[in-house]
Amino acid sequence: MNFVYSVEGGNFTQAGTASSQFKKVLKQLNVDHSTIKRIVVALYEAEVNIVAHAWAGTITIDLNLEKVRILLTDKGPGIPDINKAMEAGFSTASPKVREMGFGAGMGLQNIKNNVDVLNIRSEVGKGTELEMEVYLNAKDKA
Repeated sequence: MNFVYSVEGGNFTQAGTASSQFKKVLKQLNVDHSTIKRIVVALYEAEVNIVAHAWAGTITIDLNLEKVRILLTDKGPGIPDINKAMEAGFSTASPKVREMGFGAGMGLQNIKNNVDVLNIRSEVGKGTELEMEVYLNAKDKA
């Protein structure tokens, strides 16, 4: 199964729409509750990162019996130092974004802690691509 969602940068009223809609799909498919939680936490954090930092983005989800693969691509400023961005508490969020309660610098950490595979590619001035995978069967975990 494939799902595609568009994300508008700066539109915090729609932040979390894709993760909420995909959560319903996972529940309908009777995916294990703890696995749903991991997927939705990671997806929500990544979705909010697009809203907070980019101009626009796309979420593409491939779901099969073994795993969920989520690819998020955005058009935005990019991440100059991915290693630094992975540090807990590091954030480049604007003061406006922080005032809304976002931008605590835990998004990428929360993603990393909830997925089995995480790859981040970014080009300054162009955008970022984040690929995550969550295995649906415990035996598949690396």
